[in-house]
Amino acid sequence: MANYIGINTERLFLRSIKPDDAEAIFKYRSDSITNKYQGWIPKTINDVHDFIENKISTSIDINNTWYQFGIILIENLEFIGDVGIHFLDGDSKQVELGCTLDRNYHGKGMATEALTRILNYAFNDLDKHRAVTSIDPENIKSIALVERLGFRKEVHFTESIPMNLQWPDDLYYSILKEEWICRERTNA
Repeated sequence: MANYIGINTERLFLRSIKPDDAEAIFKYRSDSITNKYQGWIPKTINDVHDFIENKISTSIDINNTWYQFGIILIENLEFIGDVGIHFLDGDSKQVELGCTLDRNYHGKGMATEALTRILNYAFNDLDKHRAVTSIDPENIKSIALVERLGFRKEVHFTESIPMNLQWPDDLYYSILKEEWICRERTNA
């Protein structure tokens, strides 16, 4: 990998996704019921190989690219999900985040822990000004997650993104670096 990155939390190791991760990614990403709000659900392992080789960047902080971190449990090295950072085109100070987690690890604080670390990385190490995320209004658990992290809802777009032959609505949430730092100091 051109730009390998690895960062820890208490229970998780977040590291650059690599081709050897394809089977683990396929295991949780191909679950169409759990991932019904996702824009990408691979049908075959080859879809995952294509994703790793052609859709994600091997370098961090390149405009208009996604960089993916695998989420690995420290206790047993199981690959349980991924967090993506989209470096928005034309705006080097703003990122979009997305997180996908194996359903066996929902409700255990893993997504909160992973996103907290990625937000710290984006704001403190990469010096980003603003982080945003896009969520289907029916995805109640993800809405609760980002609100718990301090994101605020900015807008509700009606039938805004073509996905799986439908036009779902889209909620847009954001948090500023200064808000995140204030929140982290308060929670410390």
